[in-house]
Amino acid sequence: MNVELALDCAPGIAAADPAALEAAAVAALRGARQDSEPVYEIAVRLVDADESARLNGHYRDKPHATNVLSFPAGAELPGLVVLGDLVICMPVIEREAEAQHKSVDAHLCHMVVHGVLHLLGYDHIGDDEADTMEALERRIMAELGHDDPYRARAHD
Repeated sequence: MNVELALDCAPGIAAADPAALEAAAVAALRGARQDSEPVYEIAVRLVDADESARLNGHYRDKPHATNVLSFPAGAELPGLVVLGDLVICMPVIEREAEAQHKSVDAHLCHMVVHGVLHLLGYDHIGDDEADTMEALERRIMAELGHDDPYRARAHD
């Protein structure tokens, strides 16, 4: 599976390991049983809380920072699938990782997996959709060597 991941960081946000983010994206695509032939393009921008809140307010009418926003492109050309953009708020990721007793790297990988699944059309609005998506995320994260990303919630 060939993924071209473009990583951009807002001023003041430390860069993440692009190889780890790309591995998470590849695992999500494989887990969702996507065709391995085309090249998949994904852009990831790591942002601060202010930028996340602005985007979340503008596109979802929720003017607060959130962990990940997904902007599907859905463009397909011969041999190329432009999946879209992910915007990940690092202060929210850091806060959630601490509260859920997991590493920031593991939580960031989970948000890439979660976001890629959204780019592919998965959602978690209804209980059935959420169960399907979360089960897939658990399997993908296990394949990446990470614990169940929802375990903290299950024990609360």
